[in-house]
Amino acid sequence: MALTGMMHRDLLAAGGKPPAKAKNVILCYMSGGVSQVDSFDPKPRLNAEHGKPMPMKVERTQFNNNGQILGSPFSFKKYGGSGMEVSDIFAKTAEHADELAVIRSMTSSVNEHAQGNFLAHTGFPFLGHPSAGAWISHGLGSANDNLPTYCVLQSGGAVTPHGGVGLFSNGFLPAQHQASVLKADSPDPVSNIKPSQAKALQRKRLDFVNQIDKQFSESLGGNDKVDAAIKNYETAFNMQAAVPEVCDISGESEATKKLYGLDSENQKLAAYAKQALLARRLVERGVRFVELSCLTEGIGAGGAANPWDQHSAVEKGHRAMATQVDQPIAALITDLKARGLLDETLIVFTGEFGRTPFSQGSDGRDHNPFGFSVWMAGGGIKGGSVYGATDDYGYKVVDKPTTFFDLWATVLHQLGINHEDFTYRYAGRDVRLTDVHGHVLHDVLS
Repeated sequence: MALTGMMHRDLLAAGGKPPAKAKNVILCYMSGGVSQVDSFDPKPRLNAEHGKPMPMKVERTQFNNNGQILGSPFSFKKYGGSGMEVSDIFAKTAEHADELAVIRSMTSSVNEHAQGNFLAHTGFPFLGHPSAGAWISHGLGSANDNLPTYCVLQSGGAVTPHGGVGLFSNGFLPAQHQASVLKADSPDPVSNIKPSQAKALQRKRLDFVNQIDKQFSESLGGNDKVDAAIKNYETAFNMQAAVPEVCDISGESEATKKLYGLDSENQKLAAYAKQALLARRLVERGVRFVELSCLTEGIGAGGAANPWDQHSAVEKGHRAMATQVDQPIAALITDLKARGLLDETLIVFTGEFGRTPFSQGSDGRDHNPFGFSVWMAGGGIKGGSVYGATDDYGYKVVDKPTTFFDLWATVLHQLGINHEDFTYRYAGRDVRLTDVHGHVLHDVLS
């Protein structure tokens, strides 16, 4: 296994491998669609022209119940030495403005949740392709054989976004690269993780199964699916001790728990805080890719699978959702930096699309794939930078249009992987995470 990993790295190097600035990725996924004009892309013109019709053609939206210009109910101010403008609903994250690279020109080719979630995770708007986490697991291999290389965290009743577990799939890559879902606040973070037999007996049985599987694989001239099954059995065996240990935060200081918000009376905030703290513990132990999941606030049509989806009551819904994630994400940045881990951990904050600058009904916003904001931090990212721009209404991109292919090309670059050479032979062609697209966003790199 070690030889295979080293050979794979050598092959990548032969293809023009960029120097690695990061070792791990934490994806803070904001399922449902965060409004860019209410978070990281201030547009004073919206408030100045509130209630007036849009002065440009309005594209058809998901529900096509379009109203007039809707000013942001939130205030923006400048933060840090960079003077980056951020909404007051992200005031704690904004204290780290000089660590953030905000991309204000992200676009999506789809306008529906499931398709958008697949596009954001896999680069394709449909089932069957590997998630970015699976690609990164495949490319970098394991830094801890006792834990999965790709983990999705849930807590407080958080559920998988629209699209289902296929969002976290290994697709056509070997099965050991699919995500393991950990319930961060459950006594059993992974189902059936507690052994029902003595470890020695388990080991004997597993050795027997592995021997039979290897013989079967050899009889087929080598088989990726069988080999992946063997790897998964071994990882599952090792996880019996490793998962309960990493999920046990009783040894964390009270100051650290308070920093994240684990003591908060807001139960949704406290639940998300548990995920954020666990994310730090996982990357600390070498897990390559960790994804955090938002919890529903049940406001403005934002259901369990898409909690940021405020088709009505955007002020109430977005304030509640931001309150849930703002302190834990800010604490994650603080904690990683204090431990010397931020330089090698790349944090990505994104949803599947943005929201319209005009109203849906009276006080909501519909889906907007034509221009929205995401950000990255750590892992060699140029903090305090802003990339691209939308028009004066925050509706469509007017400078440096960006896609998820570009985002993942940049992430792979920071991990030391050339996205154009990083391919997997499937169905007669060399497939890659960025398909035939993608450009590294060098302007946001330090």
